[in-house]
Amino acid sequence: GNALKFYASVRLDIRRIGAIKKGEEIIGNQTKIKVAKNKLAPPFKVIVTEILYGEGISRHGELIDMGVAAKLVEKSGAWYSYGDERIGQGKENARQWLKDNPAAAADLEAKLRERYVPQLEIGPADGEDVEA
Repeated sequence: GNALKFYASVRLDIRRIGAIKKGEEIIGNQTKIKVAKNKLAPPFKVIVTEILYGEGISRHGELIDMGVAAKLVEKSGAWYSYGDERIGQGKENARQWLKDNPAAAADLEAKLRERYVPQLEIGPADGEDVEA
């Protein structure tokens, strides 16, 4: 019946929108995820992500996409560049470069977190005495 629709706190609509290939071999799916219902946060958000077989959601692919959106990774035609270094022709080669260079991947992730994750300063509450 309709019980599950009302019972669930979060419902996701997950659809495959394309295949990810390495040469002729299909290594994953490009997936569109739409939040159909969410009692915990704003609903109706949509994301597009890559799910690789045997690996899950592609962390390095997300770093590349977010880096391009934040203008930290430059995309020129099929080439991706990070800083003054070309990291690969095509997304799969750029993803492999980030896997092979974990220090650069960590640096890119740190820059993205600095930009998108708010830093909260926790201090004393109003009216609270601070003892030294």
